Amino acid sequence: MRLCATVVAVLAALVVVPPAAASYDDEQALAERFAPIVRIVEQDEECGYGEPFVPTDIDRILHQDTVALRGPWNPTDLVKIGPVADDLVGRFEYHLDFPGDPLDAGCTYERWAKRLGASEDPVVYAHVVTEAERPGTVALQYWFFYPFNDFNNTHEGDWEMIQLNFEADDAAAALGGTPVRIGYSAHEGATSSSWTGDQLEVVDSRPVVYPAAGSHANKYSAALWLGSSAEAGVGCDDTRGPHRELSPRVATIPSDPAAARKAYPWIAFEGRWGELQKAFFNGPTGPNQKTQWTQPVSWSEGWSDRSYAVPTGGVFGTSTTDFFCSAVARGSSALIRLLRNPVPTLIFIASILALAILAAYKATWTPVAPLRIGRRRSWGQILAASARMFVKRPRLYLGLGLLLIPIAFAITFLQWLLLEAVDLVGVVTGEAAGSWAFAAAVIGTTLALVGLGVVMAATACALVEIDAGRDVGPIGAYRLAWEHVRPLMRALVLWVAVWIVLTATVFLIPVALWLAVRWALVAPVVALERDRRPLATLRRSGELVRGRWIRVGSLVGMSAAIALLLGPLLGAILIFLTDMPLATLNIVAGVVYALAMPFVALVTAYVYFDARARLELEPVERISELPREISLEAAT
Repeated sequence: MRLCATVVAVLAALVVVPPAAASYDDEQALAERFAPIVRIVEQDEECGYGEPFVPTDIDRILHQDTVALRGPWNPTDLVKIGPVADDLVGRFEYHLDFPGDPLDAGCTYERWAKRLGASEDPVVYAHVVTEAERPGTVALQYWFFYPFNDFNNTHEGDWEMIQLNFEADDAAAALGGTPVRIGYSAHEGATSSSWTGDQLEVVDSRPVVYPAAGSHANKYSAALWLGSSAEAGVGCDDTRGPHRELSPRVATIPSDPAAARKAYPWIAFEGRWGELQKAFFNGPTGPNQKTQWTQPVSWSEGWSDRSYAVPTGGVFGTSTTDFFCSAVARGSSALIRLLRNPVPTLIFIASILALAILAAYKATWTPVAPLRIGRRRSWGQILAASARMFVKRPRLYLGLGLLLIPIAFAITFLQWLLLEAVDLVGVVTGEAAGSWAFAAAVIGTTLALVGLGVVMAATACALVEIDAGRDVGPIGAYRLAWEHVRPLMRALVLWVAVWIVLTATVFLIPVALWLAVRWALVAPVVALERDRRPLATLRRSGELVRGRWIRVGSLVGMSAAIALLLGPLLGAILIFLTDMPLATLNIVAGVVYALAMPFVALVTAYVYFDARARLELEPVERISELPREISLEAAT
């Protein structure tokens, strides 16, 4: 009997599969069952529009003599040409360097990827992971690697992913059910859907993914999406077809870290999968450096419930947004040119400064004070008087500008309330969400203009009080301006409505710009004149600007440009001089903008008083023709 029991035990030991092997088999089976279908934007011709890259096998990147491992001290330190997977293990802050210049990509990376044969065998990397602090949930991740990112922030290498959450304790239990939630990565964030949600397309238990051309942001359907991120900035993610459908091969990375490093040594790489560059043009970190690699459930709690697609059923279609997307792309290209070759840009800036200095030299700047505000002033005198007033009374005007900071927070809160209210009738995404986002943007723009209008009205009232010799502070100025908030709001709402209609057509944008200058004096007109009906206010501003459009546009436009560009310019400088997070830089830029806007209000007020003086006072007599001859007396 004892001998039989021993034999049975030995046979059982030979037959029973080790738990680790069984677990990995379950992970592989789970990953194969829910493997994604990838629909990339089709590219008709080489280097033309469309997506040239596919989810790529890392083994095609390694072993290549066109790839270098560099670092960690500077971009030029060469460790090895043609690194293999074992060369990457534990390399902290090193980076891979692919052939080409990410700031002047051209067709280099596309042809390189084609040379590697990357499109012949697309691969996604699956990873099944649980989180001890969040028991009862299994996360199935699929990671996509692309050789190049051709979004606003062009950079070598690009990692994107999707994640499926199961209510289960392990992969074996997950095999018996379906996901409850899914998230598609887009830049630094992700958009979620329930497994049965309308926005998610599923084919035979396989989710369909639409990577955006260039950025590879994952979307649920084909559309033009408005995207934004802290690293990449604002831009457009285009997943519109026609498409090329892929069924990538699934390579499952074991959940056990030791087994993962043994099967896929490169997963232990702690550096960057692309050339080292400034700021957001830097190569990305790999999956193991992302929060979701080890904390997938916690990360999924921050997924967004919606993404915003441009509505295409309107009167004007997507032409406005296409214009916006093109403008953003051109701005990104300009920044890339600046980083790659700053000399021409610096020469251009120096030329502009030289012209500005010449104009300043030729302009009449004095006298500035002591002069009453209701008088004619030259172009230079208006700027000089505004600057002098701002510098002499910083507490007053900086105090007036501080109002814009809580207004910005209030606008953000109201927009959030609007979008949260939409969720009460169900999760809204895609074009419907885009329509609501557009409504929120209109509301935000209107309120921002009202806030700026109140600052301008308060500034005009403060100037009148100072001119009369009365003391006034920020609160007193706002108290005077508050009496005119309703007529000011009515006029600005009408202003915004006309602006939206004109800009939506794109071809009428020049008319919108012309009207913007023509109605630039609305705030002081409302604050200082009697007839405050919306149409009458706009007509009165137009009357004051008539014949002085270039003068008013250059003064108000120049001061506004200074205020608008000062914050971003400071932020751009800080990007290269400090390691401040981009979110902090955005806050700094916003505060600088808020504090600089009172200068714009001062210029606008002085332009208003100058226009009134020129319109209401008797014209200055000028000699129409020179005398035909002059007499000279001999010196005695």
